[in-house]
Amino acid sequence: MPQILEGKSIALLIAFRDFWDEEYFIPEQILKEAGAEIKTISTSLGQAIGMMGGEAKVDLLLDDLNVGDYNAVLFIGGSGAAKYIDDSQAHQIAKEVVQKDILLGAICIAPVILAKAGVLSGKKATVWADNMDKSAVKVLKEEGVKYQSDPVVIDGKIITADGPDSAKSFAEAVIEALKA
Repeated sequence: MPQILEGKSIALLIAFRDFWDEEYFIPEQILKEAGAEIKTISTSLGQAIGMMGGEAKVDLLLDDLNVGDYNAVLFIGGSGAAKYIDDSQAHQIAKEVVQKDILLGAICIAPVILAKAGVLSGKKATVWADNMDKSAVKVLKEEGVKYQSDPVVIDGKIITADGPDSAKSFAEAVIEALKA
């Protein structure tokens, strides 16, 4: 793959425990192959563990994240991401990304974090849902989001995706947005 993202830096925010493996590893690989520098951000240093047992080395603590150092900040889903839903620090990061006009992304349950931060109000977005659990969709709608059931939704500099099956498309949408 051509190095179309050479010189670009992307922060992947994950839960230290129980991030969704495919939602992290697939975009990480695709974005690296495109030439981007990837930094993994979490609440603890060391090896973060995914829901399927995958390990990701954390490069930087959430406390030390300087949004301005990145061309994109992506929130990764999984059951562990729920800890960020009402986290004021995660909300502040999302707000700062939007204020600085940096690409913001979220996959799976993570768009709920963005919705709760107030950065999706009036915007189109998607989120994980299934026939038995539509609670995340409900939260988005309550927060003024124009919910769409598409696998990947792009609204300006915000890209959302609905889950692991969309991880590749999510990464490709990030590449398209960053190479523009």
